[in-house]
Amino acid sequence: MNFLEFEQKLVIKVFVLGQLFISLFLSTREEGIRERHQKPGGYKWQKPQDRLLGTFFGKVRYWRSYVYQTKGGGGYYPLDVELGLTGDGFSMLVQSYAALIATKMSYAQASIVLSLFLHWSPAQKSIEEMVLGLGRHTSEWFENAPAPEDEGEVLVIQFDSKGNPMATEEELEKRRGKRQPNPHPGSQRHRGKTARERRGSKKRRKKGDKSKNAKMATIMVMYTLKKSVDGKLEGPRNKKVYASHAPKRHVVAIARREADKRGFGRDSSKLVQIVTDGDTDLERYIEEFFPEAIHTIDVYHATEYLWEAGHALYKEGSDELEEWVNTQKEALYEGRVADIIKELDERLDLLPKGTQQECLKKVRGYLDKRQAKMDYKSLREQDLEISSGAVEGAVNYVIAKRFDSGGMRWIKERAETLLQLRCIEVNGDWDAFISFVHDKTKKQAQQTHKIISLKRQKPAPLPTYGLA
Repeated sequence: MNFLEFEQKLVIKVFVLGQLFISLFLSTREEGIRERHQKPGGYKWQKPQDRLLGTFFGKVRYWRSYVYQTKGGGGYYPLDVELGLTGDGFSMLVQSYAALIATKMSYAQASIVLSLFLHWSPAQKSIEEMVLGLGRHTSEWFENAPAPEDEGEVLVIQFDSKGNPMATEEELEKRRGKRQPNPHPGSQRHRGKTARERRGSKKRRKKGDKSKNAKMATIMVMYTLKKSVDGKLEGPRNKKVYASHAPKRHVVAIARREADKRGFGRDSSKLVQIVTDGDTDLERYIEEFFPEAIHTIDVYHATEYLWEAGHALYKEGSDELEEWVNTQKEALYEGRVADIIKELDERLDLLPKGTQQECLKKVRGYLDKRQAKMDYKSLREQDLEISSGAVEGAVNYVIAKRFDSGGMRWIKERAETLLQLRCIEVNGDWDAFISFVHDKTKKQAQQTHKIISLKRQKPAPLPTYGLA
């Protein structure tokens, strides 16, 4: 036997040994329960019933007693209630791992990865139901999660948005329709041809139509900065991410709740800085929920507008274009936005009506409306943030990587569930969240004498906190 063969066979033996230990543990606890509860008041014992439990080491069959009320009916399995086993047929560890992997890749790929390491896996549909079930506890988790320790003196909050591809009603109707019999079960090639003929040709998109049918998700990144010995602000510390497909007002309201939880309430006199890309809706909600905060426009976003104005004035790739933009950028970083607006006004007077003039008017309006939020010289002197790099990175890592791959089409509520779980994982709170769900369901089972199932076929509705 070579080492490859030895290692392959050893893995199987170790997993079998794990199954035996689990069987021993369960049977020992069952015997202990029967010894402690020989004659429960108002209940009668029924002979033990078997059950198949999916564990990390594989499927394990065990027997546990059933007790039922002599009057009124109804009963439960004391062993399952005492151990916190749910009614799903899977251990909490397996459900945790399956859902965690699903936050990073498709449900089909999650099943493959689990099979690779566990030598078995829940079905793809079961993994999705685990995700939907755990997703029903995310709102309560975010509300009750403890505040981080060892905070800094300055709280920074950054907001951004990302459009995720959503299934249209026409696509959903096809997906949910009755399946036609497979005329060529043995040939994938002919089966595909038949399916295409049945569906008919694709409807050609008109100019301006979007293929993605994107719906916006708003993401918030929150962290603190701590003053060092030399007076510089170091960080980020205790960075947390939250994202949702609910209206933007919800995410800003969540930010307010988390800021209060972390000791940065409206009356705390502590410094709060918010960085956005200039979104008008976010601006309105920030004024409502964070009147005390310093609201800053991302400097790189403002620079993009300068380039847009430059392209309206000079030829693409010319030295004059680069020189003009660099001059305006220098004024921008020095906090002289008024000088840039004055320059644009002078250019506008010289331009005839047309596309160039409209472009400069757009840039001028953007800068003029947000002039008070672009004092980058003062912000740099205070060592505060002038860009939204943290949230830009989170948009790509938290949202785009999982939800915007080729061919993906989502239902908003199902995407929301996975998005919230992904935020918990990114925040490093996954184990604490699973313990929270486990303890909650176990306590509920002990109080009601009913086995709680986590898996769900339908997603929870979008969160409504802060919308009333």
